[in-house]
Amino acid sequence: MEQMLGAFQSDLSSISSEIRTLQEQSGAMNIRLRNRQAVRGKLGELVDGLVVPSALVTAILEAPVTEPRFLEQLQELDAKAAAVREQEARGTAACADVRGVLDRLRVKAVTKIREFILQKIYSFRKPMTNYQIPQTALLKYRFFYQFLLGNERATAKEIRDEYVETLSKIYLSYYRSYLGRLMKVQYEEVAEKDDLMGMEDTAKKGFFSKPSLRSRNTIFTLGTRGSVISPTELEAPILVPHTAQRGEQRYPFEALFRSQHYALLDNSCREYLFICEFFVVSGPAAHDLFHAVMGRTLSMTLKHLESYLTDCYDAIAVFLCIHIVLRFRNIAAKRDVPALDRYWEQVLALLWPQFELILEMNVQSVRSTDPQRLGGLDTRPHYITRRYAEFSSALVSINQTIPNERTMQLLGQLQVEVENFVLRVAAEFSSRKEQLVFLINNYDMMLGVLMERAADDSKEVESFQQLLNARTQEFIEELLSPPFGGLVAFVKEAEALIERGQAERLRGEEARVTQLIRGFGSSWKSSVESLSQDVMRSFTNFRNGTSIIQGALTQLIQLYHRFHRVLSQPQLRALPARAELINIHHLMVELKKHKPNF
Repeated sequence: MEQMLGAFQSDLSSISSEIRTLQEQSGAMNIRLRNRQAVRGKLGELVDGLVVPSALVTAILEAPVTEPRFLEQLQELDAKAAAVREQEARGTAACADVRGVLDRLRVKAVTKIREFILQKIYSFRKPMTNYQIPQTALLKYRFFYQFLLGNERATAKEIRDEYVETLSKIYLSYYRSYLGRLMKVQYEEVAEKDDLMGMEDTAKKGFFSKPSLRSRNTIFTLGTRGSVISPTELEAPILVPHTAQRGEQRYPFEALFRSQHYALLDNSCREYLFICEFFVVSGPAAHDLFHAVMGRTLSMTLKHLESYLTDCYDAIAVFLCIHIVLRFRNIAAKRDVPALDRYWEQVLALLWPQFELILEMNVQSVRSTDPQRLGGLDTRPHYITRRYAEFSSALVSINQTIPNERTMQLLGQLQVEVENFVLRVAAEFSSRKEQLVFLINNYDMMLGVLMERAADDSKEVESFQQLLNARTQEFIEELLSPPFGGLVAFVKEAEALIERGQAERLRGEEARVTQLIRGFGSSWKSSVESLSQDVMRSFTNFRNGTSIIQGALTQLIQLYHRFHRVLSQPQLRALPARAELINIHHLMVELKKHKPNF
């Protein structure tokens, strides 16, 4: 049993040793397997990257470039070419086996792509009616250009240069043609150098009387012209000149300017975004490429505008053009197209000086106007102040949309000259009353026109309101002076004496006071009636006349009330004539009967 157990123990030791040996062999085999799998993966990737499948060869050699499979296999070819270049850099000898095949396929692909893209670019030369070049159709083939950039830079440069040359000529031709035809539908009669605010009212060319052209406003009136900067009009479809000519339609310059620059904005935004995406550029490179395409067109447009402005004297048109540019600049910024920024600055640099020049000419014309040359005097609103009111309200209403301090300064200069002109004309009237009627009528008219368009808190409205209030108050005093001047003088003197503590001196005024009481009692009704008729005859604005009558009656009541207070002083309290005083409430009731009704 002992021998048997010893033999069994020996066998077990032998088996344990064999198990350990097998475990070691298994671990070594696992390591060899993993190494071989890793090598197989690397080699598989390398072989897959280098092997050129027959589907790729067939597609590149035979398939038209417009077929989806050509694009798919072109991407595959691009990936294989990149892989071979990478392996060659590592010294992989197998690359030599496929280099020739890939080069031949690359040359074939480059040739087909070059022909296709150039053909597309040449197709843009065909005449198009909507002034929109369909270059965006190329975007679905943008990988073609990326392939050329990576594999044949000389061809990529050739295509880019050809695109720039062709599109530059097309845009220039299109816009030169469009601009020429667009200017043919402008109003035939436009503002000239002598159509200024201070010009005599000769009704020249329909500017200051009934317009001679349909829908033509005067050059100082905004009318419906301001709608060109409204959101709906601003981005409305561009004008089609031949359609307008057939319908005998005519437009002011700002409408033509809007149409021209909206077309320019739309095409420029489309062009810039296409360039960035198709030619794979951004930042300064995109900016330079855009200007290579659009530069000649933008220069031509600037030269045309500069030429037009040398003989343009329509300030409202120029100011509307400035606001069109400000809005288009915002639209370009929202579309993330910075390439037009410099162009907008150049356009504004042409428009602002011309606008300032026209305003300065109008200021000078008002300043140099001699009231004695203007013919017969009339207390109604003057045609020059009417022009100013229309013109100022037009510019203020436009300026409120995008406020500009420069404009307000220029309008302030014009306002000063118009105020001085009104005072010069008023000085031609012999009586102060007529002067005041003229001033009130003009201030009231200017205020009314301004309030229709400008905000109630604008500087112009506030200024004319103050002038109107001051002159109205002075006129009321002038109006009350003839019938009630004695009463006014006595009340002022008496109040001054009472204030100085010299009320005793009133005892010597009994006869004067008695005369004033009886005079007022006998004539106040006829005086108020005459005063009311005089006011309604003098003022062109019924509402303003009514307001003046009301102010005069209120002041009369206040005057008589003060007269009552003076007579209640101890020195005059015993005066017999006090019994003839009219009761203040009775007077108020009677005066209300004279208050005009609307």
